[in-house]
Amino acid sequence: MKKQDPSKRIANALEINPLTAERKLVSFIKEKVKNAGVTGVVAGLSGGLDSSVTASLCAKALGAGRVMGISMPEAGVTDPHDVADARDLANKFDIRFRVIDITLAVLGIRQNLTDYKMDAQISNANIKPRARMTILYYYANLFKLLVVGSGNRSEIRTGYFTKYGDGAADLLPLGSLYKTQVKKLATHLGLPRHVIEKVPTAGLWRGQTDESELSISYEKLDMIYAGLDLKLKPNVIANAAGVDISKVEHFIERERRMAHKLRVPEIPKL
Repeated sequence: MKKQDPSKRIANALEINPLTAERKLVSFIKEKVKNAGVTGVVAGLSGGLDSSVTASLCAKALGAGRVMGISMPEAGVTDPHDVADARDLANKFDIRFRVIDITLAVLGIRQNLTDYKMDAQISNANIKPRARMTILYYYANLFKLLVVGSGNRSEIRTGYFTKYGDGAADLLPLGSLYKTQVKKLATHLGLPRHVIEKVPTAGLWRGQTDESELSISYEKLDMIYAGLDLKLKPNVIANAAGVDISKVEHFIERERRMAHKLRVPEIPKL
């Protein structure tokens, strides 16, 4: 039998049945909330693709009254259109909604850091998702909720999240879906086209985008990971994805280096 072209194998591996995915994820959310004995969930709403899909699934799983969405903009960094999109999503699914500006909280932390360095871009930027997660867990404690994260499998494998920031959550419904698969699910869920096609950003600084930081498009990144899932050789994956083999090797190594972000703290054996 003739072997299937690697590009087609990878494309097939990235195909999903959106209806089946929706049913499984809705069931997953229901089960986790029931087992935890909580009243519902709280999620950060950035106005982007992943958080919109996550909130939509939670509303379908639990009903609008048991879902809280919180937009946490920073003045001068967050696009006001993103807050508007988050509000529209909350209104569409009748989700409880809050807007909590993190500007003063981030500024307060910076002002009290004796070794604060303005040019330490990543260290400074990571304050923001950690401040946002503090807010989400405040409301989780206050109303007996679980914090639902919106990280997808592409972000998880690259370690493209802030440890104890946007990587901190009680459950990650999209954790088994690559970014390109999340877009397909979003289309199935009827989310607005402009949200689905919005340039992905973590909102860490003005003009920041995921793909510029990762130096690769999500389409090619997902092809690399799908190829690795299929246990294809790096050179075969590189040819199929249309990238240099050094790019495949880079993301193999990056996944290894970032694995610590997915582990609980190391405990010595005595």
